[in-house]
Amino acid sequence: WLGVVGEVTRPREVHPKRPVLGFECKRSEISGSRLWGWARERFGTPEKFFARFFVANYCPLAFVEDTGKNRTPDKLAAAEQQTLFALCDEALRRLVAHLRPRFVIGVGGFAERRARHALASQPCVLGTILHPSPASPLANRGWSKAIEKQLAELGIEL
Repeated sequence: WLGVVGEVTRPREVHPKRPVLGFECKRSEISGSRLWGWARERFGTPEKFFARFFVANYCPLAFVEDTGKNRTPDKLAAAEQQTLFALCDEALRRLVAHLRPRFVIGVGGFAERRARHALASQPCVLGTILHPSPASPLANRGWSKAIEKQLAELGIEL
C-alpha cells in the first residue's frame, strides 16, 4: 500500500533466529498490519493519509535477545535506556521542530510517555492511542474503532 521498494542490505551481524530478508520476508507483523490497514481503509491512498499525518518511530532500532525474542526499549537496562532515550528524545525534538505539528500522538503508553518527556516545552497537543499490538487484549477487540474514538476525543477529525 505504501509503495516502498528498494534493496534492503544485511547488517554486519545478524541473529541466527532473526534473518534479515528485506522485502522477501514472509512473516506478518500484526501491529504494523493493523496501523497501515486502518490507514488504507480510512484514507484509501497513502497520499491522502500523509497529507494530514506523519508516522515516526520513537526508537527505530531492534534489540534482539539471545533467544531471538524482541526486547523493547523500556525493557533495557537503566544505563542503556538513559543513553538511548537521550538520543531518541533529541531526534523527536528535532522532528517536531521541523514539522511543527499541532498534535503529537503516541501509539501506546510508552510512546506517549517519551513524547511528554521530550516535548514538555513544545507548543503541541500531546495524546495517545491504543497500541495495535496483539499482546493488548483491548487491541484485539476492535482496534480501529477504539483509536478513532480516542482521536476524536483529542479533537482530531478524520
